[in-house]
Amino acid sequence: MAEYTPMMQEYLKTKEEYKDCILFYRLGDFYEMFFEDAKTASKELELTLTGKSCGAEERAPMCGVPFHAADSYINRLVSRGYKVAICEQVEDPKEAKGLVKREVIRVVTPGTNIDQMALDEGSNNYIMSLFYNRGVFGVSACDISTADFYLTEVDGVRKLIDEVFRFNPAEIIYSKSIFESGIDLNELSNKLECVASKLDDSYFDDVLCTREILTHFHAHSLEGLGLMDFAIGKVAAGSLLTYLKETQKTELAHLTHLTPYTDGKFMLLDSSTRRNLELTETMRDKQKRGSLLWVLDKTKTAMGARQLKAFIEQPLISVDEIIRRQDAIEEINSSLIDREELREYLSSVYDLERLITKITYQSANPRDLIAFKQSIGMLAPIKTLLKGFHSHLIESLDANIDDMKDLYLLIDSAIDDEPPISSRDGDIIKKGYNEEVDRLRLAKIDGKQWLADLEAKEREKTGIKNLKIKFNKVFGFYLEVTNSYKDLVPDYYVRKQTLTNAERYYTPELKELEDSILGAEDRLNTIEYEFFKTVRDTIAASVDRIQITAKSIAMLDAIISLGVVAEKNHYVRPIINNRGVIEIKEGRHPVVEQMIEANQFISNDCQLDVNQNTIAIITGPNMAGKSTYMRQVALIVLMAQIGSFVPATEACIGVVDRIFTRVGASDDLSTGQSTFMVEMNEVANILHNATNKSLLILDEIGRGTSTYDGLSIAWAVVEHIAYNIGAKSLFATHYHELTELEGQIKGVHNYCIAVQELGEDIIFLRKIIPGGADQSYGIQVARLAGLPEEVLTRARTIVNSLNENDIAAVSDRIAIREQIEEKLKEIEGVTISENEAEIIAGLKNLDVTKITPLEAMNILFEFHNKVAE
Repeated sequence: MAEYTPMMQEYLKTKEEYKDCILFYRLGDFYEMFFEDAKTASKELELTLTGKSCGAEERAPMCGVPFHAADSYINRLVSRGYKVAICEQVEDPKEAKGLVKREVIRVVTPGTNIDQMALDEGSNNYIMSLFYNRGVFGVSACDISTADFYLTEVDGVRKLIDEVFRFNPAEIIYSKSIFESGIDLNELSNKLECVASKLDDSYFDDVLCTREILTHFHAHSLEGLGLMDFAIGKVAAGSLLTYLKETQKTELAHLTHLTPYTDGKFMLLDSSTRRNLELTETMRDKQKRGSLLWVLDKTKTAMGARQLKAFIEQPLISVDEIIRRQDAIEEINSSLIDREELREYLSSVYDLERLITKITYQSANPRDLIAFKQSIGMLAPIKTLLKGFHSHLIESLDANIDDMKDLYLLIDSAIDDEPPISSRDGDIIKKGYNEEVDRLRLAKIDGKQWLADLEAKEREKTGIKNLKIKFNKVFGFYLEVTNSYKDLVPDYYVRKQTLTNAERYYTPELKELEDSILGAEDRLNTIEYEFFKTVRDTIAASVDRIQITAKSIAMLDAIISLGVVAEKNHYVRPIINNRGVIEIKEGRHPVVEQMIEANQFISNDCQLDVNQNTIAIITGPNMAGKSTYMRQVALIVLMAQIGSFVPATEACIGVVDRIFTRVGASDDLSTGQSTFMVEMNEVANILHNATNKSLLILDEIGRGTSTYDGLSIAWAVVEHIAYNIGAKSLFATHYHELTELEGQIKGVHNYCIAVQELGEDIIFLRKIIPGGADQSYGIQVARLAGLPEEVLTRARTIVNSLNENDIAAVSDRIAIREQIEEKLKEIEGVTISENEAEIIAGLKNLDVTKITPLEAMNILFEFHNKVAE
């Protein structure tokens, strides 16, 4: 078989280094893909699959995309989980001897894409590294588009899963040690729809990771970075930094901070709670509309939207920090004119975090710099307004916002107000910034007039009326004459190209003009590009202060958004306490009240504490509002702990360390778990991890199995929470038997949803009142749902029959059995007849919880006959 051509040999050599990537190989004006890459790309991108002679017997499968449109194709591949290696020409083809030198300039992966067209401006795009050692997981997450970089350590698979879901990464890298922990990363990545890749152990070498971190952050010790207590987390962060530098082919100068954190700083929210409370997206449609974020997000900037989302995903547990946010919101709302003026300025601020990333990557174009200038032009008036506020948080934000007048003046003086997108096509530098640029630009403009004058002169001299001077990149300038005038062409015209219906020529004078014009244009473009790079690099050198300013603007935007929502929706400022007391007067569900007609939502109170009102047993029919009420309480508590005002007339909120929810039911087919198993897993997680500072939302525990088993489990769960955990709990159930726990267990109280009966119909009053419900109104709800009347009639007959043997008597039967056992103890040792002994033995073996009334009567009749004998 023949050898491959030199070009294909170079391609294959590069491909060998990037086996797990689709290689975009630059050839002229196209990025080409070959062999399996071509087959994959042609299918995913709907490209025509062709072939290319490569020296082998068979043509190599090939497809390609124009280099100027490559970003959209790369984004489509990356969004589907592929990695793309971009191999670019790194020398001028005009100066190359032989093959043009090419190198991979960047690898784009789902977690490293910085193209703003591919990213959700309101969400971070994290890549995460996981490392496991000695029972501890090291976790590090980074969004290179915003420079957010974190690390922590957790113990236990469940806590790790919670951290992964909190960041919701687009990509995970991990060491083989993860397999020792027992976690199934394939299952986890499938649920998150992210890419997970195992890296070589060398990435997770402790010494190398430490060196990488210290070198990158210019530190002498880990102590200076606050990482001394994160021996395992440090490895995760170091491996992630190494991977990012390898794929991005840059020094990542914009990653200026690595932030360690621990469990104690934020309220912990597991994946079930995030899903059940619909914090950032709805459970069913995965849409923002209908979520808490949808209600609270009135931000004006992409940075503010991300910050607000981070508030919701990381509620505070520090009372002081919560109060600082509350003070800021209250003060912002005390000056509505200034607040609206600030919002007006913020609406003109672009995404500074992602703009500075593009600038440090040297991928920012001239229009990006204009967007940057426009954004920082708003900083001075924002700071002027902030001087009128005196709350601690706003004063600190004002102090951290740099107006960056120097950078504004630099861009304003150097970059044209309406530049092209490309940084190499000229017309970038503003007139008056540089004398040489102005001179060359004048020569370029004069050159157009020179050509027009020459064209007119040649027409008059030759008599060729349609003679035109044209230009293309291959042949430069030329005189074009149609065949109908070919006979008039003078001898001094030199033929350059023959077309079907025309001839192209040049003259010594045209050639001289071409050299002058093109020389000036090439020189001009080169100089403009160099000045553009200088401006861009000057901005990049200020990355620290730009990022600090961007974070402050994001925080200000998020705080103002919470203020706007509080004022519009009539929220109140909650009192925050550390006493574990939750008192809510006329609370409302923040989302539901926005989804229904104005003033139609029925408000409700809530009273929970760690002493007298620990557990609320809530009974009532389906659809009456139990789940809405419980979620409402959880969301009000969460809103209070992000610093937000809350939907109520009064609220006093005791800080909780975690919110747990067990709401709804669904199979997990991917792991073969039934509805009941999923429910029990979630309940087990709650009982193992909840503390007396937690808030538990439990809905219909035990409904996925038989009535006796379910009731027993629900009963035992309530007892365990009351006796062993002490967590504030809302416990909704259809097991009316649980209402008997009020009075038996300290802190347990009954509540129900008020219902009005109208014959066979019911009206849900949506009001929580003290006391327990004595029925579930299931048939009435079924009637509202539209079940056929014959089904409803039969159901009534069956329920009446079953009620004669209702398990509501279970607790009474248990009490009777206990009394019988006490009596049996009293008569032990007394002389009894043989028949009496049989009766006693029969009573001992009798399980009164599993017999029907008819069976009980038969047994009693049998005992009576034995006594009479």
